[in-house]
This record gives sequence, structure tokens and C-alpha cells, in this order.
Amino acid sequence: MSKESNFVTHLECSLTGKKYEKNKIHGLSEEGKPLLVRYNLKKMGEIISREDIGKNSEPGFWRYSFMLPVEKKENRISLGEVITPLIKLEEAVKKFNFNSTVHIKDEGLLPTSSFKARGLAMAVSMAKQLNLKHLAIPTNGNAGAALAAYATKASIKSTVFCPDDTPEINIREIERLGADTYMVNGLINECGKIVLEGKEKAGWFDVSTLKEPYRIEGKKTMGLELAEQLNWKLPDVIFYPTGGGTGLIGMWKAFNELLELGWIKDRLPRMVAVQAEGCAPIYKAWSEGKEFAPLWENAKTVAAGIRVPIAVGDFLIIRAVNESNGFSISVTDEEIISARDEVSKTEGTLLCPEGAATFSAFKKSLNSGIISKDESVVLFNCATGLKYPLPEVSNFIDKTKPIDYKVF
Repeated sequence: MSKESNFVTHLECSLTGKKYEKNKIHGLSEEGKPLLVRYNLKKMGEIISREDIGKNSEPGFWRYSFMLPVEKKENRISLGEVITPLIKLEEAVKKFNFNSTVHIKDEGLLPTSSFKARGLAMAVSMAKQLNLKHLAIPTNGNAGAALAAYATKASIKSTVFCPDDTPEINIREIERLGADTYMVNGLINECGKIVLEGKEKAGWFDVSTLKEPYRIEGKKTMGLELAEQLNWKLPDVIFYPTGGGTGLIGMWKAFNELLELGWIKDRLPRMVAVQAEGCAPIYKAWSEGKEFAPLWENAKTVAAGIRVPIAVGDFLIIRAVNESNGFSISVTDEEIISARDEVSKTEGTLLCPEGAATFSAFKKSLNSGIISKDESVVLFNCATGLKYPLPEVSNFIDKTKPIDYKVF
């Protein structure tokens, strides 16, 4: 893009508003809270128009490079990102007599088959810009794979720690993509403790969720992309599978930046933080009117990606939900699996468990009247369903014996 520039002014503590210098290595703020990247949106709006986006030939979310922190094109690490599709649900919502539209935004088509590619592409690109040599992360699977892939592409060393019950395909993927991969007999927050302690002892940089400023900038591209796909008219409600919540926070940041630029005019979507009943710290805190969410003990759910017992950005998730007049909701594992099977068998789309949780939450919200049949809805499917265990298929035909065609 000929008008391309970098508009970053500073970083800012999300709790206190204290400013931090750009182009420096930062983790959390002095208050131990996430840092947010701030831009000169007034200047950006004078130089860039939303029509300019279509003229940017960079792949996928890099088309929004002027709204991102990476300064030089050579530091943008790409693995062939795409604009992820919006799939309209039809058969699966017929029985609700729904008057509006329900779309799934299918993030499984990104590199490493999950939305984690967005955040880790940005974190690794900024690590290259800042000359970092070794990155480490705790993961329930998909973030580790994304870090491994982008770090390998950038020739940066990566080390990944997974709970030992992480889906096996994820663990194998991470190791094959070049990361030093370790399984830990604990949950993701306990893996995170190892990463934190290793900052000094092993010398790596911690790219845990929201513990560096740039994954959120990658995740905000979901909001930018959604706005452009819907011709700058956002949906009424967004259901988002929420563990660490980077994407929900990032999208809310993106929508407010677009509002300030004047690129969107309507009211912003109601943001819905979807959690599993076996690990629902955000839902519990929000329901109780609290700003912060304590550690959830004995977290357990089939939706591994949202099994996050404690989130450093808890107050930012709850703030986005409240500011948008949204809500949080939890669903059972049984409801998640049922939703996965229902969508796959009626729509031909295989959701991951986390994505299925959003469809389950949508149904639950509609039935209880929290949302109406007239509100347009977007559900986020954060990864391909192929990364998770699926039921066995037992039907078998013995070619050496007569075939009874009446059974078909």
C-alpha cells in the first residue's frame, strides 16, 4: 500500500493508563497487567481510507498492516494467511424460526489450522523486530503450534509446555514444527508458572496470553476482517469461546478503533464470553458482578482451548462484555458435543469443541430470551475439528462375502 505507515504512538497499561515507550521490549505493566498498543488514529484517518484496504496485496490479516505494530515489511512473518470465511447456518437454525442471520467465522483455515495464528504471527514478528532470540509459551495445543510454526519461519528458537492431557495431535504438531516440546502433569496455568520462572533461569521471552502486548493486536484482526466482510456493518451479537480471552478483548479494541476512525457508524456488537461449565471463571465473576476472576479449581472440559483456570486479562474480558451490553454464559460438555454433531450433520462444517460451545451458547441464549430472533449473530469457530478426538467409525464390509444392499 503506497500510503502505508506505522502509526503506533506508545503502549499503555490496561488498568492504570500509564504510558510505556514503543519499540522497547515489554511484558506486563508495572501493575502486572496487560499492555495495550495505542495508535495516532487521527493521523491514520487522514492518510488511510477503508477503501485503501482492498489495494493492499499482502496476504490475509496483513492487509491491515497500517493498523498493526510491525514497522517494516521484512519483519512480517507470513505462512500464507487467508481471509477466513463466514459460513451461513441454515438447516441448523430452521427449527428456531430465526428472523435474522447466523454465521460461523471459520478460523480453522489459517496456518496451523487455528485462530492462534493471528496472535502468534504478530508476537513473533514483533520479536523479530525487537531482536528476541528465544520464545516460550504454555499452551493447550493450538497456540503452541502457531508459535512453533511462526518462530521456525523467523529462525527464532521456541520452547513449548503443554498439559499432559493435551490432544496428542497437537503435541505432535508442535514438535514437528520445530519447537522444543514438553508435557507437564498440570494445567495451562501451571505450565505458565514454568515459563515465568524460566524467564531469568533459561533466558527466554514469555509470550503467554496477554503477557506481551502484541498477540492482542494479531487477534484484533478478527474484528477488522469481520467488519470488512460485512461491508462495515457489524452483527448484533458475537459469541466467542473464551479462555484467555485475547480475541474478545482484541475485537472490542478493533471495533472501538474503527469507530474512532469513522469507518463504522452503527452501535457495536454485544460481546458474549462463552465458557464450559467445568472451567468458567469469567462466567462466575461476571454473574457475581465482579471485576476480576479468581482461580477456578479442578478445571475440566472437552474443550481444551478454553480450559484456562485463571486469565491475566480477566477484567478486560468482563469490561468488554459490560461495555457492549453483552453477557457471559456457560455450557456443559454434553451440550458442546451435541452441538458439534448437530452442526456437522446438518451444515457440513466440523466445529472444534470450542466453536461448538458457541453454537450451544447461541441456542441456550435464544431459548432463554437473552437474545432475540431478530438479532444477527456471528459464532467463532477457532480451529479445525480435526485436531480433536472424534468418535470411532465401526461400520465394516467384508468384500469376500455377499453384501446385503437392503441395509443401506
